[in-house]
Amino acid sequence: MSCSCEAVLPFSDVLGIKFASLTLDGACRYLVSRLSSGPEAAGSPLLTITANPETVMIARRHPELQRVLREAGLVVADGTGIVWASRRLGHPLPERVPGIELAECLLAECASAGWRVFLLGGKPGVAEAAGRRLRQRWPGLQVAGTWHGYFDVYEEENVLRCIREASPALLLAGMGCPRQELWLSRRAASLGESGVRVAIGVGGALNVWAGHAHRAPAWCRRLGIEWAWRLLAEPSRAGRELRLLQFVWEVWHWQAKD
Repeated sequence: MSCSCEAVLPFSDVLGIKFASLTLDGACRYLVSRLSSGPEAAGSPLLTITANPETVMIARRHPELQRVLREAGLVVADGTGIVWASRRLGHPLPERVPGIELAECLLAECASAGWRVFLLGGKPGVAEAAGRRLRQRWPGLQVAGTWHGYFDVYEEENVLRCIREASPALLLAGMGCPRQELWLSRRAASLGESGVRVAIGVGGALNVWAGHAHRAPAWCRRLGIEWAWRLLAEPSRAGRELRLLQFVWEVWHWQAKD
């Protein structure tokens, strides 16, 4: 992986994962500097992970994801729980950095600067619909290519070839955690050769941009209870939200050890 956030940025350690101590604006500016570096900055793209408590809990039982988080170019706190934990553990992060908002900040910059974007993920047709709506939102945005996220190992070479032909500066992958993070890490060399400078896992953002899903109301996001809104909207998420309780327990246990 390219430059470690530990080496160049202040960070907060949450259960062994180093989160960059950046605001949303600061994270956007940091990534824009990489996007603007141009093709002469050869090598793997800067892998950016927007991690929430569920991501951290999955990583604690998934050695490869844990390695990817530790080696990623930038890890930011996409979750109120991460900010809460950083304060409990004595190294407070400045604010939550929602992945979808970070991606939208970068899309606006790409539209302005003429940097090409590739959308990967979602069910067939979702990435294309997201691309159309994003171009309406930001005229001039170059969505150079799209591909659904339901490809298998036999189709993967076609996906990589499509990315190579599109030569995007920014790759947004919405395939869910941990698949998107693992795939971006495993294919880092190929993506770098394709011109990708920044790669981000964006989870369900493609569905939101395509108009197939909606974010929690703004008041929920301000209060930090977006998770509760999602649980009410999708009761099937109950098992996933249990990880939040496990996360709280782990933070308390970690704090007690210190």
